[in-house]
Amino acid sequence: MLLEEWGWDAYFEAMWNALEREAAEVPARVVSQQRSLWRIAGEFGERWATPSGRLRESGDLDGDWPAVGDWVAAQVTCTDNRATLHAVLQRRSQFVRKVAGKRLAQQVIAANVDTAFLVAALDGDFNLRRLERYLAQCWESGASPVIVLNKTDECDAVAARVADVASIAPSVPVLAMSAQTGSGIVAMDAFLTAGRTVVLLGSSGVGKSTMVNRLLGHDSRATQPVRESDSRGRHTTTARELLRLPTGALIIDTPGLRELQLWDAADGVAESFADIEQLASECRFRDCRHNNEPGCAVLAAIASGVLDRARWENRRKLEREQEFLRRKMDPEARHESQQKLKVLMRGVKQMYGQREKDRGKA
Repeated sequence: MLLEEWGWDAYFEAMWNALEREAAEVPARVVSQQRSLWRIAGEFGERWATPSGRLRESGDLDGDWPAVGDWVAAQVTCTDNRATLHAVLQRRSQFVRKVAGKRLAQQVIAANVDTAFLVAALDGDFNLRRLERYLAQCWESGASPVIVLNKTDECDAVAARVADVASIAPSVPVLAMSAQTGSGIVAMDAFLTAGRTVVLLGSSGVGKSTMVNRLLGHDSRATQPVRESDSRGRHTTTARELLRLPTGALIIDTPGLRELQLWDAADGVAESFADIEQLASECRFRDCRHNNEPGCAVLAAIASGVLDRARWENRRKLEREQEFLRRKMDPEARHESQQKLKVLMRGVKQMYGQREKDRGKA
């Protein structure tokens, strides 16, 4: 197969030419990963590969291992049908999240994606706040978001749900469909052109595996029903994998995400809540905190119903998460935060001290 059929274009050609490499190395794309093995594809076909000592050392150091969708420099061995990965080409885009738990590290879910299908189900698990979170990380990734509302066959208020989503993402295409019946799925074709890479992202149970089977034209992915009590699903896709569709497009199927903790997504949060950013620019005071200041355009919009308070609170929540990560990762930012806290506590002590003095005079 030609490299172009795996998504190779002028950008990756330029990255390849700028890479320091050996003559025996060839470009390949990561199509899946299992433990310490990577499945790669290129003009040589497909085969399993392991990282070189240098790449392994780099991955152990910063935790940034090759991800599904990455382009790599590989040395192919004809004798044992294996390959060695020597370097990862600079990514054009990457969808990341913070790893689960307390450890401060990123996990790359998919790399070099052109379009991210953010899949939500029109059932009991529908959640606008979760969609806002996905949108924030998607805008940060460099990929273009498309919101896919699945399971129209299980919803009696599809038009209302579409309007709700459009209100939080006015510039983002919104597709409503049923992967189970096939109704409306043709709308995805506009984004599934040859050589383009898309990723399916969403919680367990939203129907991503059924959607992939429908797009492939056969049952390649296992599926399971969701729980009737809360419409939540179980993991049926256990690993990320890049697949070629009949249209020539490439799709990355991912396991359902039980949680998505943002990683270094301050710009993405600002983009996702651009309407609030615009309102904030209309406040009377430039440093308005949107608490109880006079002339606050944000509070006025909430009071009038123009801005949903839940959307405002979610934006504040995501910003607090980003600030927490920034303090943990950036010693200078952490020092700045500690100094601000000291000044605040000093002011509190002075206030209480003055109150005691005033009581003594009385």
